[in-house]
Amino acid sequence: MPASENLSGRRKQISLTVNGKSVTAEIDCRMTLAEFLREELGLTGTKVGCNRGECGSCTVIMDGKPVYSCTVLAVEAVGKKILTIEGLTDEEGKLHPLQEAFIEEDALQCGYCTPGMILSLIALLHRNPHPTEGDVRNAIDGNLCRCGSFSNIMKATLKTSEKMVEMERGK
Repeated sequence: MPASENLSGRRKQISLTVNGKSVTAEIDCRMTLAEFLREELGLTGTKVGCNRGECGSCTVIMDGKPVYSCTVLAVEAVGKKILTIEGLTDEEGKLHPLQEAFIEEDALQCGYCTPGMILSLIALLHRNPHPTEGDVRNAIDGNLCRCGSFSNIMKATLKTSEKMVEMERGK
């Protein structure tokens, strides 16, 4: 459904899918996707660090690709499928294997970068289930971790890749 403008011209109605659920809202046309997710939907797992697309803490997956939600206007997401960190757990609250590996490998310290980091890596694992260390580095090139957990993030990602391959073989 295309964005429809109300009489003032400053607000638009948008419809999109967030974490598998249809969402419709009337928003300020200048609102970013990060602001929409956090302020309108209460999905505060999406962090805003730099607000300029330089730190990656606001990364979400839009139609299968990681994007900096602070640089995407919410109106640009009309008709798109958005996945946030909150959408990774199943209905019983079970974590995604990558989230579990982050915990097991101590791949987080303060945790601020973690949602964006995980979503960038989920996108990588979906398009490349057998990544190399170089692939992992490239996937998180735009995600900054001020605590320096990169080596453990690498371990967690490669461990998850192996686990997912084993799970696939077991089917």
